[in-house]
Amino acid sequence: MGLFILRRLGVMILTALCLTFVVFFLTNLGPNLEKLAKTQGNNRMSDAEVVQWLENNGYSRPIVVRYGEWLGVVPGWTRETRDGDIVGRCIDQGMDPAEAPTFCGVFQGDFGYSTRLDDEVSGVIGTRLPLTGWLMLIAFLVMVPSALIVGILAGMREGSRMDRTLSTFSIASTATPEYVSGVIFIILFASSTAGLSPWLAENGWIEGRTWFLGSARSAMDDITLWNFTLPVMTIALYGMGYIARMTRASMAEVMTAQYIRTARLKGVSFRNIVLKHALRNALIAPFTVIMLQIPWLLTGVVIVETLFNYNGFGWTLVEAASNNDIELLLSCSIVAVFVVLLTQLISDIGYVYLNPRIRIS
Repeated sequence: MGLFILRRLGVMILTALCLTFVVFFLTNLGPNLEKLAKTQGNNRMSDAEVVQWLENNGYSRPIVVRYGEWLGVVPGWTRETRDGDIVGRCIDQGMDPAEAPTFCGVFQGDFGYSTRLDDEVSGVIGTRLPLTGWLMLIAFLVMVPSALIVGILAGMREGSRMDRTLSTFSIASTATPEYVSGVIFIILFASSTAGLSPWLAENGWIEGRTWFLGSARSAMDDITLWNFTLPVMTIALYGMGYIARMTRASMAEVMTAQYIRTARLKGVSFRNIVLKHALRNALIAPFTVIMLQIPWLLTGVVIVETLFNYNGFGWTLVEAASNNDIELLLSCSIVAVFVVLLTQLISDIGYVYLNPRIRIS
């Protein structure tokens, strides 16, 4: 197991380097750099002035060298200004060039500076990522048990009325985009003029004008049932359909296995057959789908966070992409790649414990 994990870690590092290089190359294409120059300089800059600005700020160097500088394995660029001052990637304003570090990149914990938010990228990510982490955690805790229950109930008696009803619900939840279900939830539960809130308030069943709050902005400071329910419901409803369908198919297949028929002939109760014999084997296939929901939650909250005005990681990703904030966009890609690779490693290890027939050579 230890050797397997080491090999997978090596593959993860190589994959992360390849993926981050692709993102670095795409974000540093000519049009993006020209837009960055005009954003930081002057929108009326000529082509010659754009080229000069890029050269003065180290963007004219070869892409591989700049990628190495960004990682922190190549010394940061430096140049001498007309006034005789030394400036460079690793030299902050007011810093003595002799005291500046030679390497300043990701490996040194320097993720760059956000041109959009006017702050250190590490500080921005460190603030916004925990906000999305809470949203992911609560949505995951709601989504996975609900989806497993729906899938197991549907798969226990394949073809029954319950199976058809729950399968229809699973398909409908997956087919409904988040921006549609989110708007529906806001109208039903967070509108003071439409939906259920006016009726509930009129009958004195709720305090205030709405059942839930349609904006999660206040949840950034204090998470409550009132301001966090709708975004969690929106994410959980969309994601649970995939898990439920996979669980239903796996459960239906297991229930027709020979050892299940043998248990029935021996007089084992249906409840014990499901819980002690079928459930563990039925969860092997959905386990991968469940683990894949974690990276989807990280990047899939873009719509939900924008819809409910929740400034987390997804909102930051939109801001970085919309405003050509290269350093921030690259850091967001690092987080996304790390989460995807880590969940895949956990998924592979979990498979071994769920299915004893799998052996690691």
